Amino acid sequence: MNVLRFNDMPIIAVAKGMTVAVLTFAVLGTVSALWNNPFFVRMTPTSGFETTALALQAVLVGIYVAIPVRGCAVKLAGAGGIANFLGVACPICNKILMLIFGANALLTYLEPARPYLAAGGVLVTTWAVLLRWNHFRESSL
Repeated sequence: MNVLRFNDMPIIAVAKGMTVAVLTFAVLGTVSALWNNPFFVRMTPTSGFETTALALQAVLVGIYVAIPVRGCAVKLAGAGGIANFLGVACPICNKILMLIFGANALLTYLEPARPYLAAGGVLVTTWAVLLRWNHFRESSL
């Protein structure tokens, strides 16, 4: 069984993945106001799962970017990222969703589904990472 080790990846790819992971966590956490910041104010309190879900998503996105492959499951990783962002973000702070659905519908339907959206986003992104890793492993053999 041929399993690639971490040291089989170029150091520049690992550095790029780590940078993307940190930036993803910082930018999305700030935009979704998971911590106090001067740019955004959260209208609904956090439930506690948001920071963990965002950290998992950021690590997965970093790993995805670090795997040196030409295109593979990009749409899948993007869908996972969007689902995770909707899961960790304030449901009524999204002006587009507010315009389309209204605050009452968002608080009634989206708010209870947020943990599942965040978990689903992490699972979909995990699937994209696994597909990309398998493609990398097959092309390296």
